This record gives sequence, C-alpha cells and structure tokens, in this order.
Amino acid sequence: MVEQEENLDEMISKGLHAAVKHRWWLLLPTVLGGLLACAVSRVLPNRYESEATILVEHQQVPTQYVTPNTTADMRETLLITTDAILSRTQLLKIIDEFNLYPSERKRFSPEELAALMRSKIGIKSLNEVGGANSLDAFKISYIGSSPHLAQEVTRKLTTLFVQETDRSRGDQDRITTQFLQQQVDAAAAELKKQEDQVAEFKLKNLGDLPEQQAGNLGILSGYQMQLQNAQAALGRAKEQQVYTQSLLAQYQQMSATEVAIPGAGGSATADPVQTIKAKLADLRSQRATLLADHTEKYPDVVRIEEEIKESEALLATAEKKTSQPATDAGGKESTDASDSSTNSAAMAQLKSQLQANQIEIQNDQALEKQLQGQIAEYRNRLNLTPVREQQLAELNRNYELTKKNYDDLLDRKQKSELATDLDQQQQGQRFRTIDQPSLPMKPAWPNHMAIALGGLGAGLGLGIALVFILYYLDHSVIDEKELGRFFSFPLLIGVPSLPTRAEVRRRSRTHVVEWVLGTALFLVVCASEYYVYRRG
Repeated sequence: MVEQEENLDEMISKGLHAAVKHRWWLLLPTVLGGLLACAVSRVLPNRYESEATILVEHQQVPTQYVTPNTTADMRETLLITTDAILSRTQLLKIIDEFNLYPSERKRFSPEELAALMRSKIGIKSLNEVGGANSLDAFKISYIGSSPHLAQEVTRKLTTLFVQETDRSRGDQDRITTQFLQQQVDAAAAELKKQEDQVAEFKLKNLGDLPEQQAGNLGILSGYQMQLQNAQAALGRAKEQQVYTQSLLAQYQQMSATEVAIPGAGGSATADPVQTIKAKLADLRSQRATLLADHTEKYPDVVRIEEEIKESEALLATAEKKTSQPATDAGGKESTDASDSSTNSAAMAQLKSQLQANQIEIQNDQALEKQLQGQIAEYRNRLNLTPVREQQLAELNRNYELTKKNYDDLLDRKQKSELATDLDQQQQGQRFRTIDQPSLPMKPAWPNHMAIALGGLGAGLGLGIALVFILYYLDHSVIDEKELGRFFSFPLLIGVPSLPTRAEVRRRSRTHVVEWVLGTALFLVVCASEYYVYRRG
C-alpha cells in the first residue's frame, strides 16, 4: 500500500515536472483551441426555433350516445397526418411559398430539399394519458434562418396539421356514410325482392296457407254438414217420389177397375186414405223434429210444410170421395162421372207433384255433387298446408334475415350521419392550437458557449497529449532514481547547478516574459469566452 502511494506521488511529480518543462506546449494549443472555437462559433449562421402546442380535443358527447366513424386513436391519426404533411410534395410547396433555402435550391435536388426541411421539423408528444397509444397534446417546431421566418413556417405547419386532420375526418365521415347508404339501398332492394316473393307465394297459394288452416277446417266442416243435409233432403225427396208414385198408381187403378161392394151403395177400390194419413203423420213428425233444431224459415221445414199442405189437400179429396153416399140407378151414372172427374184432378195433381219432386231430386243430386267437389278441394288444401308451411317458413326465414341485415345497416347509417353532424359542429375528436407559434429571441443553434468551451477543452486535451508525447520522447535524467536505472553502482556525489549571474538575470527576464505572455493569453481567452457568452 505504501509502495502504491509512493508510485502515485512519483507519477504526479513527474507529470507536474513535464507540464512545467513543456508548459508552452500545453498553453499554446489550449489558447489556440479556445480562440479558434470562439471564431468558429461566430462564423456559423444562427438558426432560430419556433414552437407551437396543439391540444388533442376528445369527443365532447359520450361515445355511448354517438359512436365515431373512426376507431383510430389520436396517436395513429397524428402519424398519418405527419406522413401527409411531411410528404415531398407538401414540403416543396412550403419551400416555394416562403422561399426557403435559396442557396441550397441551386445545388440540391427536390428530394434533398424535402429531406433537409424534414430534418428541421420536430414533432414531440406531451402529456400522454391512457397508455402508450394515447395522446393528449404535442408540439410542432421548425428551425429557420430568422425568427420571423421560423414563426411563419411553424404557423403554416400548425394550420396544415389542424386542417388535414379535419379534412381527413370529414372525408372518412363522408365515405363511411356513402358506403353505408349504398349498403342500405342494396339491402332495401333485397328486402323488397323478398317481400315480393312472399306476397307472390301467398297470392299463388291462396287457400293453402298455414294461417288459413283453421278457416279451411271450418269451411270443410260447414260443407260436410251441408252435404249431410243435402243427402238427407235427397233421401226425403226420393221417399216422397215413391210415395207420390204409389198414390198415383192407386188412383190409376181406381180409375181403371172398380169393384162393387154390396150394401155400400157404390163401388170400392184399395183405399188410399190410410196411405195419405200415414204419410201426413210422417211429414208432421219430420217437421216437429226439424223445428226442434231449426226455425220455420229453414229450407227443409218450408219444403215439408208444402208437402204437408199437398198431402192434406189429397187427403181431403180422398175422404170426400170415400164418404159420398150411395144413390139410385138414375143417380149412379152422375156419381160415377163425378168420381171420374175427381180421380182425374187428383192424378193430375200427383203427376205435377212428381215432376216437381223429380226436379228437386235433380237439384239435390247436383248440390250433393257440388258439395262433394268442394269438400275434396278443401281436403286437398288441408293436405297441402304442411308443404306450404315449410315453403313459407323458408321464405319468411330469408325475409327475416334480410330485414335484420337492413335494420342493422340502417341503424349504422343513422349513427354515421350523427357522427358526421357532430364533427361538422366541431364537437368531435380533433386538433386545436392552444399555444400559437412563438417568436424566438435567441438562436437555437449553434450553441456558441458550448462550442467555445468545447474548443478550449479540445485545445487543453491536445496540449496534454503533446506534453505526454514529449515526456516519453525525452530521455534526460531528472533525479537520482532515474540515474539508478541506468547505472548499477550507487551515486557517490551530486554536483548542483551553478549558473552565472548573466544566466540568472536571463532566466529571470525569461520567467517574467513568460508570465506576462501567459497572463495575456489567459486574459484573451477569458475575454473571448465572455464575449461569446454575452452574444450567445
């Protein structure tokens, strides 16, 4: 440890000895470096930097009420806008507008001019919030040859940033709204097509549709009931036909063959009165049965009433004939003539009734056939209902999907229009200048003091390097230790320096001159540095 300290002291001592011995090699480079740096700092042209601060205004209406058309954050928007503003075309326009770099324009290509101006523009984000992708404010700066020029160019850049952002958002709003309008129109046309297909299907298959199934069942039930009534009426008409034909046959037999009944006072045949009474009782029973379920205006009730009236008329005629008393021979001929006339009238009435009954049977048969056809048609409709239901379900499914797509697109278009209106009212997310471009009073470059001090330091470093070089090139012996390195025998005696008086006076004068000169150089350097400091 003691040896290391001795070595350190020895090195310091030798360094000081070398510095004193080669003092001018240390002093002159330091002075020259400082003076040269001061001169260079004054020769370099001044560059002034103007700055402006732009605030990122977020959407003033909450996003849950108005959804913006763009999902890009403001940092991404700033990058896109920066690329647009710092493009070669835009920068060349600014260079021409403010006549920037007049000397460089003679030597540089347009790309080099744009690159030169791009290097003078600075964009720095400030007050970051919400993570790395958020932006609250940023600064724009430009370094120019004069304060006013730097301010004007910065103002131009700031205006371009704000205008480009507004224009970009406006274009995006317009493009988004137009695109959604086209999609809405296409979806509306497709929805109209689906509606037409559904309407055409329903019109084409009217009667077979699922929603008509209940109605068809009701109509089919009504037709089946009408068919039952028609068949019942047809059966009754046929019974009436048989009955009427039976009566007509009896009357015809009475007219053709008369059998004398002894003690009766006249002739007798198979008596039709009982037949008519039995038929009349049956008709009255049918009427009573029908009136239990229907009114007197029901068609079957009305028809049976007419048949009852006809049967009652026939019964009255038959009873009149059978109740006529016997007469004498003179009167017998007259009675026979009357009976013949009565029989003829009854047979004519029965024949007329048979014709009407035949027409009724034909009408009932036609109605029965018609009802059977209608029943078959509605049964076929009910059989087709499941098929139509499946076909209609597919059409309705396509219609609902198309309608859902149309409603979704319409909702998006309305939201886009709302966001567009919000941006047009300048209430959306945008850039706003809060700190106008500054007018710089001091140059931003070059830093004269730094250059001067740097030159002084460089000169000092050069002087120290020269001293070390001269020290290592100097092989003279300084003290007895160095002498011991060259000789192995010990030092016996040392002879001190014995200068003459003239040498002493010369050395004194030299020391004075050196001190005066060194002091003067030191003052010059200090004055230069102070001048640079004051003018910087």
